[in-house]
Amino acid sequence: MKSIDPSQLSDRENYKFLTGSVIPRPVAFVTSLTKEGILNAAPFSYFNVVCSSPPLISVSVQRSNGNPKDTARNAMEAGEFVVHISDESYVEAINKTAASLPPDESEVELASLTPVDSTAVGVPGLREANIRLECVLDQSIPLGGTSENPACDLLIGRVVHYHIKEELYEEGRIDAVGLKPVSRLAGNNYSRLGDIFTLERPE
Repeated sequence: MKSIDPSQLSDRENYKFLTGSVIPRPVAFVTSLTKEGILNAAPFSYFNVVCSSPPLISVSVQRSNGNPKDTARNAMEAGEFVVHISDESYVEAINKTAASLPPDESEVELASLTPVDSTAVGVPGLREANIRLECVLDQSIPLGGTSENPACDLLIGRVVHYHIKEELYEEGRIDAVGLKPVSRLAGNNYSRLGDIFTLERPE
């Protein structure tokens, strides 16, 4: 087995190793509002559940040249954001929003997505998503890099309202096959939900 010391790799090489091995990764499609009311949207694959009591999710937003990206800055300033679960039905539109736009331009308009009012937060969600999680910012934690120049902002969101397409939800369970979630692999590659198998957990 090959043995590698990450301290001997460049940042890019570490990125490629991690994104090629920690797979598949769920994709959070996040909307946030600028101070001027511009609706920002962007996908992030450093995303997962943190806790269920209260419901907490995490989204890690890598910085650009040491500066927080629009999503992180907006979430920290407004204290709220909406996470959408990415699925096959609108993944091409999601991909369009990964383009680098100035803060005063909306990726939602670029991708021809449809804003809808949220129930518990002021940030709109997107009609195209089959699952939306309205979040208030519980914590934002600068991580990596140095104390003066962090590499990312870890957003911990407390979910204050769920939305789900009605036919995907029955008796508290979500139809994963019907949801058709997509996940990130390395490079430009994504994956669909594959074969499902069951293992009973030992007592």
